Amino acid sequence: MSIRKNLFVALLSALLLVGLAASAATYIAARNEANELFDYQLRQMALSLRDQTLQSQNEIFPEFDYDFIVQVWDSAGTRVYLSDQNIALPQSGLGFDTVPVNGEDWRTFTMSNGVKVIQVAQPMGLRRDRAAAIALRILAPLLASIPLFALLIWLLVGRGLRPLADIARALGTRAPSSLEPLSEEGLPGEIQPMVAQLNGLLDRLAEAIETQKQFTADAAHELRSPLTALQLQVQLVERARSTEDRHDALEQLKTGIRRASRLVEQLLTMARLDPAVVQARSIIELDELAASVAADFETLAAAKRVGLRLGRIGPARVDGVPQALRTLLGNLVDNAIRYTPEGGKVTLDAYAEDGRAIFSVTDAGPGIPIEERQRVFDRFYRLPGSDPQGSGLGLAIVRRIAESHRAEIELGEGEAGRGLRVIVRFPAS
Repeated sequence: MSIRKNLFVALLSALLLVGLAASAATYIAARNEANELFDYQLRQMALSLRDQTLQSQNEIFPEFDYDFIVQVWDSAGTRVYLSDQNIALPQSGLGFDTVPVNGEDWRTFTMSNGVKVIQVAQPMGLRRDRAAAIALRILAPLLASIPLFALLIWLLVGRGLRPLADIARALGTRAPSSLEPLSEEGLPGEIQPMVAQLNGLLDRLAEAIETQKQFTADAAHELRSPLTALQLQVQLVERARSTEDRHDALEQLKTGIRRASRLVEQLLTMARLDPAVVQARSIIELDELAASVAADFETLAAAKRVGLRLGRIGPARVDGVPQALRTLLGNLVDNAIRYTPEGGKVTLDAYAEDGRAIFSVTDAGPGIPIEERQRVFDRFYRLPGSDPQGSGLGLAIVRRIAESHRAEIELGEGEAGRGLRVIVRFPAS
């Protein structure tokens, strides 16, 4: 059911409930007013008869069908007058009273002047009919106006929801590639926050699409070189005339394949991270994860004759995505080993300080100049003279994962001012 129908049914139901409550209150008020008025009439009639001598009905009420009965008793208790010979009511106490006669209640007023007792009575059914008639006359205009109220509610609700229909129409007529923000001018205050959030979503979507376009263009550009190199290396293998030349060409081809494979692997990792995908998070023991990553890279470090060791290790917990954090630590350790010369060492630290988990990697490589420390996080950016096997995506992936975990990255100098130290500070859990 639409919002308009929901509001229409709710408002009309509320109107009907209020109308029923008002009808009940009006009927009760009309009945009370009628009873008071009829009681006043009974009393005034009795007072008007106290000084009159009553012998027959026609003397006082000639040729008229009245809706009340008058009875008079003398001081001895003998009824001396009865206005309607068909109905005789028992004498009641002085003042107002209600007595049943033949299954019908009568309202009576009795008074005495010392010589006679006068009683005026009226049927309660008559009072109820008169009260209902009064209430109906009051409520009739209200009941008759309910269809008009229903029409007004339908039109007003439709008018109030018109901005939503305009927004839907504006979105429906847009081209798929149109991500311009919606106009907020003239919108009701209740709808402006929704449109503002929708515009924010459109901005983020446009940014994500632009980022993906740029990523695709950069990836195509970066893949062109290794693929071209592979084609040339295949041609060298085909042209090799000696076993030695063929061996050298195959080694170059293997190197090119490894570089292309690593680039594709990093591209796939980056594609999974950007835009960010909601993934299951859990509490991770950072010190245990650092030890596990160090074990994974022992073979690579040994192959390069680089010493890989654990430094300051202590209990540290991080609320994050396990696989993403393993990728972050792995990329930092891989870069450190890759740029550390033979005989150098790489140190991993994982500990907690001031309630924050900290991970750092220190190498003995060439380091990164201060003026380049921001640019190295850009996609496909490589320092002049850096390892040609690199993809230029390692640190970009590290920064993306760190941002998704609200972590801070700091680049500094290694031991004795040599090499590079990368510090990742996670927020307090």
